[in-house]
Amino acid sequence: MKLWTCVLLLCAAAVCVTCEQPPSDEDWLELDTPQGPVRGRRDPDADHLYVFYNIPYATAPVGKDKYKPPLPAPVWKTPFDAVDKHVKCPQMMNNNFVPMNLVEKEDCLIANVYVPDARKKNLSVLVYVHGGGFIMGYGNLFKFKQFLKTKDIILVTFNYRLGVNGFLCLGTEGAPGNAGMKDQVALLRWVQKNIASYGGNPDDVTIAGFSAGSASVELLMLSKSAEGLFHRVIPESGGSLAVFSIQRDPLEIAKTFAKLLNFTNVDDTNALEEFYKTAPLELLNSYLSTESYDSNFLFSPCIERETANDAFLTESPLSILQKGSYRKLPVLYGFANMEGLVRIYYFEDWKHKMNEKFSDFLPADLTFKSDDEKHEVADKIKKFYFGNKPVGNDNILGFVDYFSDVFITTSMLRAVKLYAETGNNQVYLYEYSYVDEDIPTVPHTNVRGADHCAQTYAVMDGIDILNQNEDLASAGRLVMKKKVRQLWHNFIKTGKPVPEGSSLPAWPAAGAGRAPYMSLGQDVALHHAPLLETRTRFWEDIYQKYSREPIPPPATSAQSRHEL
Repeated sequence: MKLWTCVLLLCAAAVCVTCEQPPSDEDWLELDTPQGPVRGRRDPDADHLYVFYNIPYATAPVGKDKYKPPLPAPVWKTPFDAVDKHVKCPQMMNNNFVPMNLVEKEDCLIANVYVPDARKKNLSVLVYVHGGGFIMGYGNLFKFKQFLKTKDIILVTFNYRLGVNGFLCLGTEGAPGNAGMKDQVALLRWVQKNIASYGGNPDDVTIAGFSAGSASVELLMLSKSAEGLFHRVIPESGGSLAVFSIQRDPLEIAKTFAKLLNFTNVDDTNALEEFYKTAPLELLNSYLSTESYDSNFLFSPCIERETANDAFLTESPLSILQKGSYRKLPVLYGFANMEGLVRIYYFEDWKHKMNEKFSDFLPADLTFKSDDEKHEVADKIKKFYFGNKPVGNDNILGFVDYFSDVFITTSMLRAVKLYAETGNNQVYLYEYSYVDEDIPTVPHTNVRGADHCAQTYAVMDGIDILNQNEDLASAGRLVMKKKVRQLWHNFIKTGKPVPEGSSLPAWPAAGAGRAPYMSLGQDVALHHAPLLETRTRFWEDIYQKYSREPIPPPATSAQSRHEL
């Protein structure tokens, strides 16, 4: 199965649509909301929760308008039965990331609200953004019912448009770009307007996400369009500076993808836009590679043209971070210690290709003056991770470290430094490294490590997606889950993972030196040495010399004449 490690685990996560006994009247909870009356029901597997599924938080444009920003949500007068209809947004077919029996709908912008059976008001709100490389996934990928047993947090999960449907970025009126991110902003605006009806406090909202959802919540913090809609941020294994987070040249990506679908008139922007507007969804979602050597998945958020109305992002994340021109909020920020295990499936094939032409595996956000310069830098990077030996079984940990750094770790650590330098003194940095004997060793070694999204697995229900039963977890893992859930809960409630009076070690915010940071492993311990300093400095030097900043799509000739 050739996908991210999260994908490998999630392939077993089927949604079981079975015939259930009809709920009794006492199992329903009806609320009056600005949209109209809504009826949710008590969760049959978690009687401390009422769940309101499938609530339309916005309306997705369809047909030729499908790349435009979301439209207002519907309203109603008669009670809306908020039951789970297992809706997903259009996405790559047979991607093994979501259950096959979900219903794919073009108008897919629905929210799910988990309300504790506490009959309280002004509860803290957690909005969780699913991952999937911006090309796959759905709102209820992970369950957090155990985390919600404290009965003092309301959880909101949701769908947003994905892949070409969510992130085609031509800079035109019909496809301005960032539809999927504008969906996320619409969801947060919906929360502000509606969540009080469910018992939540719109002035106490935390946004969190894993992988691409992690990059999303950091991008939301940097976007002026989302300012004031939330108050704390938890990015888990993914950041705004990651190579997969921003399209470097969205028009070129649109051309490349169209060619893959056998459309050849790509240099005519009007014809290109018409192709995307009229192509069937089945064709648009028939191909999307997750196996790219350069750590790029084609469609993702983009930089929009300055003239765009309701733009999500008109400046690169790096520029925003360097200027400090964002609202500085508390951030719980970190990753697992072996994020590169996300690519371990490819090792047997890629080790040969990396030895043949390592330059093919350089991240897509680097640029070079010549092929000679590119190969020179590739040789330098290869030597840094693998020494003078070829990539092989005896240095597979270098393979893991390389993809850890290219995908996740060093981009997040570069951001930590920029946060501190521009005055955000509320960034709490961690590295998650807990493993036990149930975790497989890295092939050809006796070493175990925490995989991509491992800290998310610690917070969510179950041991992992393959085994939802926490009763089968080792005693050590149960203790670790309890600690991580407590840290996340503390942060959501107070803006600090370790408030005063806690039994856990004090956890100060990180400075420009990328320290201190909390090690979440067999023990929970504060470290004062910079996290991954040598590797991060190495990549800082590479990016200082060869960074390829993202550009917006160019104006068409008609747009240029109008702007003049």
